[in-house]
Amino acid sequence: MIIPTKDRPELLARAVRAVLAQEFDGPIECIVVFDQEQTHLPEVPTGPGRTLRVLRNERTPGLAGTRNTGYLRASHTIVAACDDDDEWLPGKLTAQLDLLDRYPQASLVATGIVIHFSGRDIPRQAQDEVLTFRDFLRDRRMEVHPSTYLARRSAVVDGFGLVEEEIPGGYAEDYDWLLRAAKTGPVVCVRDPLVRVNWHNGSFFTSRWEMIDQALTWLLRRFPEFAGERRGLGRVQGQLAFANAALGKRRKALGLAARALRNHPTNRQALASLLVTSHLVTPDQVIGLGRRFGRGV
Repeated sequence: MIIPTKDRPELLARAVRAVLAQEFDGPIECIVVFDQEQTHLPEVPTGPGRTLRVLRNERTPGLAGTRNTGYLRASHTIVAACDDDDEWLPGKLTAQLDLLDRYPQASLVATGIVIHFSGRDIPRQAQDEVLTFRDFLRDRRMEVHPSTYLARRSAVVDGFGLVEEEIPGGYAEDYDWLLRAAKTGPVVCVRDPLVRVNWHNGSFFTSRWEMIDQALTWLLRRFPEFAGERRGLGRVQGQLAFANAALGKRRKALGLAARALRNHPTNRQALASLLVTSHLVTPDQVIGLGRRFGRGV
């Protein structure tokens, strides 16, 4: 079990406690990977069958390098991940392992999530138990969140591969990983919300629109299959339109929004970008409204 972290000791301790408290008869190894900073052992009791290790990421700074450090050093045949500000809920690990037994061909196992924002919980149940590469081209499926991922270590290290460390700014590295995994076998989901994903008023990414534009452009080049899935292509074009609207690049934003709406006429990111370019709303207002309803940009 990998928890990447950087300078959030209280949140980290909460995440570690939730992992080690899982009701599971087998051993659980929790590996905390500190991103380019001094390591320390969280003050969390372990108990029988539970081990807690700490590592320092010496690979590429950021989530991708930090997660990969943990995957490469894990000693168990099954690996999983949780961001340091999220929490596994009771029953998560057992339910996923049971599902993996039912679908031995699966590349990855996820669960539904509970989004916690502004003092309230918004459950997001996984819509489908089995998802394919084409499903993820069409829709990112926000409930299939990185803090829910569980996979065989051999698939991560020698199969579909480690998390990509070359994506600009590390943005959408989880989506790239998900698409690559789904190419090798289905992604299966425990439909119940078994991870609490904690959203904050601020975000590392919300003000880095130039990097988001570069990363999504990189993603479209990486997966030319988007060209054959108009709805999915329109969705990413809508995100690009919104990023460029937030940057004040009106002409580029309008062009991207037009292409997005041709491919996906109800795409909300493209529609939101038109509101931003018209100065009717600000990017922050759009993000705030989306989070109130448990949605990203």
